[in-house]
Amino acid sequence: MPTPDLILTGAEVRTLDPARPHATAVAVRDGVIAAVGDEGDVRAWRGPGIEVVALEGAHLVPGLVDAHSHPVWGLDMATGVDLSGVTDLAGLKAALAAAARIDGWVIGHGLDHNAFEGRPIDRALVEDVLAGAPAFLRLYDGHSALATGAALAAAGVTGPRSFAQRSQVVCDGEGRPTGHLVEHAAMDLLAEVMPRPSYAARRTRLVELLSAMAATGLTGAHVMDAGDAELVDSVARETVLPVRLRFAPWCMPGVDEAGLKELIAAQGRGGRHWQVGGVKFFMDGTVEGGTAWLEHADCHGQGTEAFWPDAEAYGAAVRHLHAAGVRTATHAIGDAAVRHVLDVVAGLGPSGRDRHRVEHIETAPDELLPRFAELGVAASMQPPHTAYTRADGTDEWSRRLGTARAGHAWRLRDLRDAGATVALGSDWPIAHYDVRAVLATARAPRGAASARAGLTGLEALEGCTTHAARAAGEAEVAGRIAVGHRADLTALALDPVRAPADELAQAPVRLTVTGGCVVHRGE
Repeated sequence: MPTPDLILTGAEVRTLDPARPHATAVAVRDGVIAAVGDEGDVRAWRGPGIEVVALEGAHLVPGLVDAHSHPVWGLDMATGVDLSGVTDLAGLKAALAAAARIDGWVIGHGLDHNAFEGRPIDRALVEDVLAGAPAFLRLYDGHSALATGAALAAAGVTGPRSFAQRSQVVCDGEGRPTGHLVEHAAMDLLAEVMPRPSYAARRTRLVELLSAMAATGLTGAHVMDAGDAELVDSVARETVLPVRLRFAPWCMPGVDEAGLKELIAAQGRGGRHWQVGGVKFFMDGTVEGGTAWLEHADCHGQGTEAFWPDAEAYGAAVRHLHAAGVRTATHAIGDAAVRHVLDVVAGLGPSGRDRHRVEHIETAPDELLPRFAELGVAASMQPPHTAYTRADGTDEWSRRLGTARAGHAWRLRDLRDAGATVALGSDWPIAHYDVRAVLATARAPRGAASARAGLTGLEALEGCTTHAARAAGEAEVAGRIAVGHRADLTALALDPVRAPADELAQAPVRLTVTGGCVVHRGE
């Protein structure tokens, strides 16, 4: 064995490698696992210049991965006042009245649809506390926002607009914008006039964010957007990225052949601890926003249209990318959206197996579940999203779907039982990035999913390790502690498999290693 540069000893190692499930020591060389063994092996591994970390009984597992996150795009999404703690309209008004101005604007994020207490989202509900200041408030789902009249005027938005994708500037009966902007194209109308952090500020925030993510035990993230290659590469050249980032740029409705060629050409680009790998699609929006694609309309008569106005054009784009060897991930929340994605992958034949994935899957009927395993489609799910719903069905998500479909909420257990690959993530900044909470809520789902059994401790761990690696096509190099695999490792004070879920959510993180580099040391 080549002389290692890092030795981890005195650990309870859960390798997730069937050939050797348990060990007590690991050696690392040049960012790769060089040896897996016991305390008796450590003496032979030691040598001058080698860092030895005594873990003193900590539980070492493969590096934890967030299978769906937005750590770069989220720098803009999570700007301004944090409204995630607001629960009602009075609280929203108080938060906005006290909010600091950013170049004269009030910008907020994380606002729960339930804060409007069942009222239609309308700028008239909040403008009286803003003293005429323009305001842009992102709702927690990332697919809708509320803009005030002053903000709309600054962007020249005076009425409805037409878009190539399913987006809407919501207007009243007289054609005047209510301020509710639904989906990306509508929200982007304000992007050019809103204040934006400087490059230096974004760079500082990115390093701080990735370091904070690593402090929860995260070593990697599947980034479901293009990010900012210049920013990420700049940071990666100057320091070690604490979290390994795998980017999947968006393919949106209206894409032409040149756009597809550009997406294909981008594959494999990257640097140390970051790479472009895959393409992200949207088949629908969100339940709360009325844009999830459902088999039958929601209680507001919405949700019967796909994000791609021409659903066949989506299939053609997937086939084009698949033929070029590009993996795809498709946002599909509603039952009709999930069915359509599975149908498109089925049309690819055997070559489509283990190449594509579906993101979110918030409601799915029984007959769709076996198809994930049959087609080799990975299910990428975000257990913390269940906290935005309520067990009694009084939340906006549950009310819109109705009892039957709400009863199909976040079927983690059922998908695993059906043999599917189930990768787990947070969707930060939609939910907090703490991977310990992802593991905990996968075992004990909340709200509308709380009556349904969650995953076992081992299955949850696999969702952030072996299954995440499988969903990214990286099973041969990641997700296990085995010789030749990436030296991405997480050490926790508690056993993530056997510790109670509520204790796991607070488990001290003893060590985080990404690519053989120690990026976090706990107490």
